[in-house]
Amino acid sequence: MENQLQEQIALFDKYLSEHIEGASLDVHPFEIADTLMQIKKVDEQTYLDFLNRLPQTLLAEVIIELPRHEQEEIYERFGAKKLALLTEELNTNDAADLILHIEEIDEDKANAVLSNLSEEDRDTINELISYEENEAGAHMKVEVFTAHLHEKIGDSILRLKKMKQNNEIDNVHHVFVVSDERTFVGMIPLEDLILHGPKELYKDVIDDEGKITVFVKPHDDIKKVIEAVSNYDLSVIPVVNDFGLLVGRITSDDIYDIISEEATDQIYHLAGVNDEAEQEESLWLIGKSRAMWLGLNLFTAIAASLVIGLFDETLQSLVALAILMPIVASMGGNAGTQTLTVTVRQMALGEIAGDEAKKTIFKEISIALLNGLLYGIVMGVIAYVWFDMPMLGVVIGMAMVTNLFAAGFFGATIPLTLKKLGVDPAIGSTVILTTVTDVVGFFSFLGLATLILL
Repeated sequence: MENQLQEQIALFDKYLSEHIEGASLDVHPFEIADTLMQIKKVDEQTYLDFLNRLPQTLLAEVIIELPRHEQEEIYERFGAKKLALLTEELNTNDAADLILHIEEIDEDKANAVLSNLSEEDRDTINELISYEENEAGAHMKVEVFTAHLHEKIGDSILRLKKMKQNNEIDNVHHVFVVSDERTFVGMIPLEDLILHGPKELYKDVIDDEGKITVFVKPHDDIKKVIEAVSNYDLSVIPVVNDFGLLVGRITSDDIYDIISEEATDQIYHLAGVNDEAEQEESLWLIGKSRAMWLGLNLFTAIAASLVIGLFDETLQSLVALAILMPIVASMGGNAGTQTLTVTVRQMALGEIAGDEAKKTIFKEISIALLNGLLYGIVMGVIAYVWFDMPMLGVVIGMAMVTNLFAAGFFGATIPLTLKKLGVDPAIGSTVILTTVTDVVGFFSFLGLATLILL
């Protein structure tokens, strides 16, 4: 393992030497970041030496590929002027993310970095960071390749060539066509241009073949962006302001990151975990974040225990109830989690809105009742055979149906209600639902047992 790492260090050293000398080497910044992290695990000084040797353009791209906690260390180590130079090397949306990240660590340093930027870059970044995280404008690049309606295809291709040579733009798959007033007209895939001569005008191309006119506005919810990209199979979507002017674009790589982050957030929130805290290295911060939700869960568990305490005489009279009681609560909890997960995911994808909410609740209740009847009968037979008590089988069967009905109903309504109240449906839903299914499960089972068996 050590020999392999030494080989990696030697190869990386050779790569840096050749890169600095101007050789063209096709190595993605992610691969460099990954190699640097492996080196740091065994030799931090070598890691720092390599980091300092990276050319400025490459260093900026490598830093944003490093883990979040590693980025924080670099932002704390570098001065404002150095960070400003790195910021200028990035795309506008990456630069805005970098400033926001620095701001979380040290607001004064973030302001100092901004003050060291050119006025144009500073204004652009300030505009991007002014948008909310869930708005399209927060994720757009302002670097856009445009062509005028009356421009020749050949002339625009020459402009694109120069821009690529000067690293002014990347990830270009479409030409955004604008009018003389810079209002957005439509976009054309680059591959379609090979079917036309260099002297043809974009106006003629659009008239002959049509154009893609899908766009979003800067303040649109990012879910609308994801939905549009998915529905129209787009790799990029233009951002147009209220006056019809093209102000930016959101590319597929950014959309993928958004979807990935959203899915991660939902998974963490459903488990009662803070996704940002989990990225910290400090065990104290991670433990503190989890402890809050565990503390809340403790109170809900006490509430369920109080329900059990109401039927202490019933439990003392019939030991079989204590044996079977966890089954009812467990089945309700699992059924509720299934409903909750499906509902939250459908809401995130925009599949539940308006009258569809009622359909969702009805569907989940129906499924829960069917499963409740099935497993209620199964468990009733098992209880009868196990304890030779026919009515005990009836009690647990009825309790199972009741609790699974509650699981289906509340598993769908809790996230829908939280969303209506303006709260993230994924946050807290699990704790609330677990409390409901435990309380309903214990109360229905022990209550029916008290009425029927005693």
